[in-house]
Order: sequence, then C-alpha cells, then structure tokens
Amino acid sequence: MGNDSNISVSIKQARKNRSREIVRRFKKNKLAMFGLIVITIMIVFAMCADLIVDYEEGAIRQHSELRLQAPSMEHPFGTDSYGRDQFARVIHGARISLSLGFFTTLISLGVGGLLGAMCGYYGGVFDEVVMRLMDILLSIPTLLMAIAIVSALGPTLTNLLVAITISQIPGFTRVVRSSVLSVVGEDYIEAAKMGGSGDLRIIIHDVLPNAIGPIIVQGTMAIASMILMAAGLSFIGLGVQPPQPEWGTMLNQAREYMREYPYLVTIPGICIAVSVFSINLVGDGLRDALDPKLKN
Repeated sequence: MGNDSNISVSIKQARKNRSREIVRRFKKNKLAMFGLIVITIMIVFAMCADLIVDYEEGAIRQHSELRLQAPSMEHPFGTDSYGRDQFARVIHGARISLSLGFFTTLISLGVGGLLGAMCGYYGGVFDEVVMRLMDILLSIPTLLMAIAIVSALGPTLTNLLVAITISQIPGFTRVVRSSVLSVVGEDYIEAAKMGGSGDLRIIIHDVLPNAIGPIIVQGTMAIASMILMAAGLSFIGLGVQPPQPEWGTMLNQAREYMREYPYLVTIPGICIAVSVFSINLVGDGLRDALDPKLKN
C-alpha cells in the first residue's frame, strides 16, 4: 500500500511539474501572450456588451435621422444605413461571432472526441465503420457541407450552429483517434486494465489526459476556422439574419455602401481578422509549449 501511495503521489507531482513547464514556456512566447491578451479583451467586451450599450436602443432600433454618419465622439464607429450605432452592433455582434466559434468547437470536440477515443481504444469493426463514415464526410468540403445543411434546415442561428458543428466533427474524430492510438499501447494503460478499471474510466482518466496536447491545439485552431465560417455563411445570407448584429451579416449589409462609406465594411472586417489572428497566435503558442521536442 505504501509503495502504491508513493507512486500515485509521484505521478501527480510529475503532472503538476509538466503543467507548470507548459505554462512557463507559453508565457515566454510573446506573440502567443499578445494574442491571448487581445482575444481576452474582445471576450470581455462581448460579455459586458449590455453594460456598455443597450442592445435594443443601440444595436436594433432604427434612427433614420442618424443614418450613415461618419465616426465621431458620439458614435465612435459611425452609423449604418438604418441609423444604428456601429459600435453597439460590433460589440453585440462579437457576442454572437465568438460564441459560435467557441460553442461549436466545444460541441464538435465533445462528439468527435468521444468517437475518436472509442475508435482508438477499441479498434476493430467499430473503428472501421466509424472511420469510413468520417472519410465520406471529409470528402465533402467543410464549407459546402455547412451550406448544404443550412440550406436544408433554414437560415437561423440555431441551424448555423448545427451546420458548423456537424461539419467539424470528422476532423476532430481523426485527430483524437490518432492521439489515442499513440498512447493506448503504453504500459500504464495495460496496468490500469489489469487493475480492474473500466474502459470508460481508463479513457477519461488515463488515455485522454496523456493525448490532450494535439487535441487542445486542434481545438484552438478550429475556433478561428469556425468564426470565419460563421461570418462567411452570414455574409451570403445563410447564417445570422438581420437585424441581429453579427460581423458577417454587417459586412453583407454594408456591401452597397463600401465605396462611399468604407468604415461600414472596414470595422467588422478588422474585428474578424483580429479575432482569428489572435486565436491562431494562441494556438501556435500552445503547440510550441506542448511539443516535448522544444523543451529547453
């Protein structure tokens, strides 16, 4: 019993030391820290949007006497063709755009991660059937699949969430499966089986924690891709519908005014570019921090 207790403590201490080392290496990456700070600021603005400016009054209600005003002290980002404050629509739109990116990633990672972990752990016929199905889905371009799903279900926020989530599940399934396969044959997995641990417990407590590095990196990169996809679908009218503020929808509504009033397309476009760029910087930093080959 004493030896088992010492081994358990040693394992926990090793995991803690590894986590500290990952955090230290991530902090040393200035670009990754810059990206983390920027995306954190954007998330805070999105979460506090209602406290900054009223949703109905600033982002939804039309004011014909204020239409197409240039940026000023009263309206920092100007007003759109309906007299709505662009600043209000941008920060409230950030709530929708960022939420789509993060929530679709969590859902698709959960579903794809479970399928990938089961495929990598059990193998056999189940693995073959699931992976051939994933291959079929991967043969369809992701954006085209999302467009087909939204077109079939209808252009609403919920259907956009469903479409993006389904289109991303195959990629996560393959990544998680390959990560699980790299650790499933290790001695500690065999020891857990011989110790009487159930398959679900082994997958959750032993397999996934030791294969989490590539999964985290893939998830971070996917957030940026999903923000872009959501904006693209909204831009072509298959995503968030007016008058709801969303960055892609704002670009769509500003198309006919972009020559005379370029700020209408510039500001939402910058928001999309900055958010995607920042998340990619964080993903690159996580990849470098989690890569054991880069240890000092």
